[in-house]
Amino acid sequence: MNLQIDTFAYTNRLRRLPPESKLLFAIVLLLITYFSTILVQCLIAAWIGIWIIIYAKIPASVYLRLLSVPIVFWLTSLPAFVISFTPLQDLVTITQDAAYGITVFSHFAYISHQGIDQSVRLLSQTIASTSCLYFVLLTVPFTDILQTLRRIGFPVLLTELLLLMYRFIFVLLQIAHELWTAQLCRGGYRTWKLSMNSLGLLIGQLLQRTLDHYHRISQSLESRGGAGEFRVWHSRQYHLPDRYRLESLFGCVTLIGLTGWAYVHGI
Repeated sequence: MNLQIDTFAYTNRLRRLPPESKLLFAIVLLLITYFSTILVQCLIAAWIGIWIIIYAKIPASVYLRLLSVPIVFWLTSLPAFVISFTPLQDLVTITQDAAYGITVFSHFAYISHQGIDQSVRLLSQTIASTSCLYFVLLTVPFTDILQTLRRIGFPVLLTELLLLMYRFIFVLLQIAHELWTAQLCRGGYRTWKLSMNSLGLLIGQLLQRTLDHYHRISQSLESRGGAGEFRVWHSRQYHLPDRYRLESLFGCVTLIGLTGWAYVHGI
């Protein structure tokens, strides 16, 4: 699934907003998400969706496909949250918690009210926090993030490692896609046995080609006399309109107020 996240980060409508402001905005919302209730988390997810789809002009289909990733992981963990087992002799202790259940040999399997509540809370917190992360990934280029980290005193060695890791993620994806397409065209996934054999070959070739790509990068840097830190050109022509500044400030204050109100009233 090639969503071209890096392309959207450079071409979105919020590109000229200062990266420090966008990072601070996402961090504040992430902290509010951690301490807030389900209602506030849903509001955060909806508000971030407005910023991404309407303000940044990221296609809604792309954003929804990205959100489907954490939802799939949530669905895989849902049975562990919702379904519980207890011995039949302890059945009296879970009568209030059991929504529905059946007897399985010497145990009672049931759907837990507490598990449903925990899973709903987990879903709302997951979508809200992931939306904050996607806001950064889709609106702030990775080079701007690294420059911001360096300005606040982040070690240069770590920022360079992050840059190389980020670069090789796309290299791995591109190589894997090319190898998989070539194998698919040759019928390498017709049967289960062929699929396992093709998958093993793909992993081996992926490792070999990635190492070759790394050696070429190292040789090109050495040939150019690169012995210091990576320097990436970036423009500081940023501008934060008053509209975005006031909306973000008012929205964060409102969400904090709603969080406090919800805790006071036990919602």
